[in-house]
Order: sequence, then structure tokens, then C-alpha cells
Amino acid sequence: MNDLLRRALADARLTEADVAARLGVDPKTVQRWIAGRVPYPRHRTRVASLVGRDEADLWPHLAMARVREEPPAIDVLATYPHRWAVPRPVWHQLFRAAREEIGVLAYAGLFLAEDMGIMRVLAQRARDGVVVRILLGDPDGMCVAERGSDEGVGESMAAKIRNALVHYRALQEVDGVEIRLHDTVLYNSVYRADDDLLINPHAYGIAASHAPVLHLRRAEDGDMASTYLESFERVWLNAIPIARPGV
Repeated sequence: MNDLLRRALADARLTEADVAARLGVDPKTVQRWIAGRVPYPRHRTRVASLVGRDEADLWPHLAMARVREEPPAIDVLATYPHRWAVPRPVWHQLFRAAREEIGVLAYAGLFLAEDMGIMRVLAQRARDGVVVRILLGDPDGMCVAERGSDEGVGESMAAKIRNALVHYRALQEVDGVEIRLHDTVLYNSVYRADDDLLINPHAYGIAASHAPVLHLRRAEDGDMASTYLESFERVWLNAIPIARPGV
């Protein structure tokens, strides 16, 4: 028995004969629908319209079946066992393909700053109108000190950031590039080019270069990539901008 349909007809003050007459079917057909048989799609639409309900309200199991049939959004494109295992061309292609925005969220990101090829790509994309936002850890902040202690490298973490800032100085002179310092506990480093992201999860006591990397692509609001993009924005809002050289 389809009690949902039976109650909807009663609420609309429609009899089986009324529905049959309006849809041009036999009253026994309507009786079968109430008994549990599922109407053809064209009849479901018209019945739902007659009683002022959505089809999902009258046949919820069909809506659930459609949800199960829809393939999940594919947002994990690749995985790498370590950051150092990500091929250099992957990093170049990631940033070179950006058309609107590039984002870097890390503690030091020194491996990028030391790659002159990547620095040239970032500078060129900025000149082409791509917004480039870089977030590095505050070398004098508590979180950087704690991260250095966790990795067993002490103050060398802060030294790496200061070294990276020296490399980024030339890039900072390019319009469209902004660098900020954060004092945030990072659970992941994020490297973004529009809707494509390379995510480097942090593991306690393990250097970021030895931690895995996930290549994600934002497919829809609320998916995995969207979560990391939201995290990036939260850190960005609380970070301190670095004055451009000569300003």
C-alpha cells in the first residue's frame, strides 16, 4: 500500500475516479497505484501535479534510487607517496594552467622558491592577470617553532622560511602577487591553480617532503577540494601582509 499517495489524494479531496478521469486511465489503474504499483513517469508527474506534491514525496524510494545511480564526482586525480615523488613537470603544469588564481599555503615552501623555472611561471601568470597569493609561516611565530620541534629540526624551520622569503622577493615586485605570513597550525600544505589542488598532508614527526600528496580537482560545492579551499581562505584572512619592496 502506498499510504503517501493515499493520504495525498485524501488531502486534495480527490477520489480514484477523479484521478482516473483527469489522467484518462481506468479507475482500477489508480487503485493499483494506491496498492503499491509504481505509475509510468508521465503519470507520476501528472499525479504529483494534481495533489500539489513533488514526486519524491509520493514515491521516495525512486528518488533514492536515482541518487544511488548518479556517479560520484571524481575529485581525486592522483596520489603520490611523498611530496618529493611528485614529478617536477606536474608542478609546472599545475601553475602554468592557472587562468584566474594561484595559491600557496605552506610553512616554508622552499622547494618552490628555489626552483627558478617555477618562479618564472608564477611571475608570468601574474603578468597575464592571474592572482597569485602566497602564505608562508611567520618565522617568529609559535606555530613555526612548534613545527620545527616536532620535526626535530629546531630553528632550521624558521631559517627555511627566511630563505624562501629572500627568493620570493623578486616575485613580490610583480603586480598581482601578494605574500602574507601566518601563525597557524597547518594540517596540510595547499598548492592551488584554479580548481586543481595538490594537497600535502602533514604527519607528526615527518617532514612535509616525505608526506603524501593528493591531486584534487574541485567538481562541485562541498566536495573534498572545496574543504581545502575554504581552509586556505580562513588562513589568508588572519595572515599579515608583507610590504612590497620599496613600499
